This record gives sequence, structure tokens and C-alpha cells, in this order.
Amino acid sequence: MPIHFEDTDVISEVEGLRSALIVPCRMCPAATIAVREKKPFMEFFRSFFKSQPFEQYLKTLQARLKEKAVESKVFGCGLYHQWFMCMWTLGTRKKLLKEAKQYDAVIVLGCSSATVTVQDTVESIGCKVVEGMEARGIMNAKLSFNFPCSISFKDCKETPLIQQEIKKE
Repeated sequence: MPIHFEDTDVISEVEGLRSALIVPCRMCPAATIAVREKKPFMEFFRSFFKSQPFEQYLKTLQARLKEKAVESKVFGCGLYHQWFMCMWTLGTRKKLLKEAKQYDAVIVLGCSSATVTVQDTVESIGCKVVEGMEARGIMNAKLSFNFPCSISFKDCKETPLIQQEIKKE
């Protein structure tokens, strides 16, 4: 099942900068947002291979950045095999490097592995890397297919990561 995330305060991290490239992993963060919003993860006839709750989340994040005078763009890959940032191809990483050169910061929406992917990719240009989400656990849910062709997560429970359990003690 997907990783469950909590948002971090990216606005304070990029305050004073002019621009930020938002680099989302399209699987776990999108599942987290869909569950949080209690909306379908995906509706194939409405938006093929896009999670509408996550797309709205990205637009809201961009609006919040704009309020602080930070211009932003969402880095995108539409191909399903590139949803998982931890498994991006060399070509996708090169595309990210080329785009990141135009920004002061890169905001990563994904797990620690996604952050490493971005850090390794943009290391040569000295771009600030900001983690936009923090992993809190693993989601345990029942996958639900609904008419007409939507996918949702039902009966979601979060299993904490061992690091969070240690922090509590």
C-alpha cells in the first residue's frame, strides 16, 4: 500500500526566493491526498491517469506560493511508469535537471527516496531542495472500483513507521 504523508511548511522554506519547481511523485502523495479529501484517487473518464484531488492540491500549493511572490511550476511526466519518482529513468532525471536550472528551489512531494532522487539530480546546480511532505506511515486500505471507472481507497488505516514509534517513546 502507499506511504501516508503529512504536509511540511514549504512556504517558510522558500520565503524570500523568487521561484520553485514542484516535483511530485504521482503515486503515494496522490493517494494520501485522495484519502484525506475523501475523494476518488482516479476517475478514468474524467481525467485519464491523473488524480483530481492531487491536481487540486498542486494548484492550491502554487497559489500559496504565489501569495508569497514565489513563482512556481509543476514538473510533469504523464507516463505511468514515471509516477514512482524513486524509479525514474535517466531521461526523466535529465529533463528535471534541465528544468531545475531555471528555479531557485525544488519542492519534492514524496518519500525520502524521492528526495534522494531529486538531490542527486540537481546537486551539480546547487538548487535548494525542500521536502514538501513527511512520511508518517503506510496506508492499509481496501481498493474500491466504482462506476463509472473510478478508483478509491476505503477503510483506510495508517500503520506508523518505526521511526515515529521511536520518537513517541
